[in-house]
Amino acid sequence: MVRKPTPEDKFSFGLWTVGWTGTDPFGTDTRKSLDPWEYAEKLAELGAWGITFHDNDVFPFDATDEVRADRIGKLKDAADKAGLVIEMVTTNTFTHPCFKDGGFTSNDRSVRRFGLRKVLKNVDLAAELGATTFVMWGGREGAEYDSSKDLYAAHQRYAEGLDTVAGYIKEKGYDLKIGLEPKPNEPRGDIFLPSIGHALALIDHLDNGDIVGLNPEVGHEQMANLNYTHGLALALLRGKLFHIDLNGQKGLKYDQDLVFGHGDLLSAFFTVDLLVNGFAATPDANVYDGPIHFDYKPSRTEGMQGIWDSAQANMDTYLMLAEKAKAFRADSEVQAVMKDASIFELAEPTLAEGETVTDFLAKDEPFDAVAAGEREYRYVKLHQLALQHLIG
Repeated sequence: MVRKPTPEDKFSFGLWTVGWTGTDPFGTDTRKSLDPWEYAEKLAELGAWGITFHDNDVFPFDATDEVRADRIGKLKDAADKAGLVIEMVTTNTFTHPCFKDGGFTSNDRSVRRFGLRKVLKNVDLAAELGATTFVMWGGREGAEYDSSKDLYAAHQRYAEGLDTVAGYIKEKGYDLKIGLEPKPNEPRGDIFLPSIGHALALIDHLDNGDIVGLNPEVGHEQMANLNYTHGLALALLRGKLFHIDLNGQKGLKYDQDLVFGHGDLLSAFFTVDLLVNGFAATPDANVYDGPIHFDYKPSRTEGMQGIWDSAQANMDTYLMLAEKAKAFRADSEVQAVMKDASIFELAEPTLAEGETVTDFLAKDEPFDAVAAGEREYRYVKLHQLALQHLIG
């Protein structure tokens, strides 16, 4: 039996996930939609702690200020009554045709100015609702044709837009951080900032980059054949893991947005291992303590019941993997094999404290290359122990 989720688990869902009606490029809706506050109420019943949304998940693109305020008010009231936290807000700059060439990187300057206003208005909304993260996914920031963009200028404009938003947050004194969400492709042929590494590089270029970090998604990294857990580790090293998106992906396909664990299960296990146990050899290193956010889509084969089945499945899978990951780390045989593999030794700096390169080069340290080449690291045994804990 899987225990029921509690607020302490900090499970959070985007309203666009359970609210997806099954439409895709090859087919229309396969189920009806509910109002945003109805999704929120049901998620709370299932044990969710928080919700997130794009502006146009709650009110239409062309909504009047009165309609906007009314619908946001109804969602906020429902969330408050259900005990839900609105922990993240984001802006849709990818659906309307005006954004077909980007929001911050469109060749059309008037589109960029409109997109910036739209984003800043929702920064105000995020702060008003008590959110602490403002995610920015540049789904239309990219190109299909290399001849279509001055790529230097495009990255300049992207940096300008991010810096403007971050500077505005600081100016207003909002308790908000920006989480960039990398993705390699889809819907654009090539999206700017396709990976965690690309995003970190651009953040280093920003004047206000101290409040800009990452919101990496499982499927987005795996679509590029990258290791999601390794990406999280790098973001933690840089102190830039502000938010996460968990889902499932089966390799180099379109963005599948499966339930977490319904794609690469072993990768999901080691992601949860990192999130609940931290780093093996560096227990005092940065750890992620933010929301466990699910960005998935219920299969279009499912009806309304399938929406709630799949939402429950995300939380249940995470809880099962967390239990198994804790047992894995606590296993005395696992700890012994980790020691044999020199995993804990990796945390020891290569140069001793205070040792200079001159000191290092002056030392005559015998090294038996043959013996080093013959040693066993026991990685296969360690991985098999993880598998035993995962599947029994």
